[in-house]
Amino acid sequence: MNSTLKIAIVEPSAIIRCGVETVLRQLPGLRTQLTEISTVENLLESLRIHRPELLIINPALLGYSGLQSIKDESTCSEMKCIALLCSVVDPQILRFYDDQIGLYDNMAEIKQKLERLLVDDIPEVSENDEQQTLSSREKEIVICVVKGMTNREIADRLFLSTHTVITHRRNIARKLQIHSASGLTIYAIVNKLVELKDIQ
Repeated sequence: MNSTLKIAIVEPSAIIRCGVETVLRQLPGLRTQLTEISTVENLLESLRIHRPELLIINPALLGYSGLQSIKDESTCSEMKCIALLCSVVDPQILRFYDDQIGLYDNMAEIKQKLERLLVDDIPEVSENDEQQTLSSREKEIVICVVKGMTNREIADRLFLSTHTVITHRRNIARKLQIHSASGLTIYAIVNKLVELKDIQ
């Protein structure tokens, strides 16, 4: 299980780069593996080596068309990209980014933006989808629910936001057509996710 978020920070200013890193490390409920990149020259090679899920970059470094070509050339096409605003930037450039953070954003705002991007990665399951098998993350959440943990406790245990846990639980209910903890308990026992002795 890998619940660590891999983030690359691309910014020439060491002070700004270290500041962003410090804020990310202090965000509650978020475990990160951070890579610092100081120049565009090192960007492609670093992305290929570290394969981050999230890129936080000063948009002035890439200009208008640079972001998509960097994603293509590094083969990190699924990577989310946040513009790190340190100065005034043409709004036309920002439309290529998934979100943006500024030097004056507080920790709560930054955490909220990251959570929103991460939740977008969880596919919503439509009502008319046939029953599907659960992902490994969904199985972990089922086990936690069966053990009587609250959404907040599950979030803390799995290093997720509460909102992400709720989204997963909604998807689990739709996939299995089970809408109660007792129903999930039976499912978990039958499918050998838990043993009877594990249930309080």
